[in-house]
Amino acid sequence: MRRRLALLVAATTSVVLLAFLVPLAVLVGRAAASDAVNDATSRTQPVVSAVAAGATDSELAAIVDSLSGSGLEVRVLVPARVPKSTTVTRDADGNAVIRQPVFVGSGAKLVHTVVPHEKLTAGVMKARAVLLLLGVILIVLSLVVADRLARSITAPITDLARTAERLGRGDLEARVTPGGPDEVREVGLAVNRLATRIGELLAHERESVADLSHRLRTPVTALRLDADALPAGPDRERLVGDVDELDRQVDALIREARRPEREGVSARCDARAVTEDRVEFWRPLAEDQERTVTVDLAAGPCPVRAAQTDLETALDALIGNVLSHTPDGTGLTVRLSAASDGGAALVVADEGPGFPDPSVLHRGRSGAGSTGLGLDIARRTAEATGGSLELGRAPGGGGQVTLQLGRPA
Repeated sequence: MRRRLALLVAATTSVVLLAFLVPLAVLVGRAAASDAVNDATSRTQPVVSAVAAGATDSELAAIVDSLSGSGLEVRVLVPARVPKSTTVTRDADGNAVIRQPVFVGSGAKLVHTVVPHEKLTAGVMKARAVLLLLGVILIVLSLVVADRLARSITAPITDLARTAERLGRGDLEARVTPGGPDEVREVGLAVNRLATRIGELLAHERESVADLSHRLRTPVTALRLDADALPAGPDRERLVGDVDELDRQVDALIREARRPEREGVSARCDARAVTEDRVEFWRPLAEDQERTVTVDLAAGPCPVRAAQTDLETALDALIGNVLSHTPDGTGLTVRLSAASDGGAALVVADEGPGFPDPSVLHRGRSGAGSTGLGLDIARRTAEATGGSLELGRAPGGGGQVTLQLGRPA
């Protein structure tokens, strides 16, 4: 915007200066020519007076010779036809020709003066150069003033854009410093009010979710007591383990609800450690369903820009989808590889029927009788890191989900 304002001012100033300086430059040339003619007329008055007084030819020649240093060409003629008044004309070479009639008795003579073109244009180029320099100086000054004015306008807009970008990254503490024109100041104040309101709504939502999660503790506790009352054996151990996992998820939900920042440049975790942990958690259930679990993880740590709980939830959703919506005995493959530009690619594939309907990526839609939230949770987790989620077909013909996870800042 600063550049456009500067160009606008420069164009406007140039048009005004052209409308002013071009006629002035023409006027300077005409004024210089008029001054030269008037000066020549004044210098030849002694000749006119001598002719009117009836001076001899020798006397006239002496007076004309005295004017030789002025650069004028002066002659006294006796033409057949004498103009009634003084005339000024231009010859083919651009010289001014002054013809002054002198009536003596019954006759008449003509004082013929030629003013060279050089005298007519003396000082014109210098004056025009001064006008051009003045125009350039005025344009430069107008650009300086325009730049300062544009900066006072664009600086608040730039601050507004940066604040909006920070809010978009999840920094709800970002605020605009109101300034600039009244309209821009009003927008800044509105953005500040909006950021405050968003923070209040998110805080209320987090507290509501935390309260709701707390309410789950009573039924979870009752479920634990029921599980502990069962006779010792594999069923009891499995049920107790499920209750422990449910309790862990409730705790994680409470922590997640109270976590003020879900995403952004500060989020970070080791995707390899998270993937290995979640695969081991789901492995017993997969073995009960007679599934083959293939795991291929990156050799070393694989940092990504995601909170550990977010990545755990996304991976649980993907693996849980395979275990819930493919026939028992269907193989499961989990691969994690580091991306060349940072981040990682996490692939969960199966040997089942695949994804016949692409609408499964839309929140709340599912073709398998589920809530349809699992893939949407994984997608939002990937996009929060600057990555994406892709659906495809596995090499064996089943479904394949690829999470592209961004690198930490």
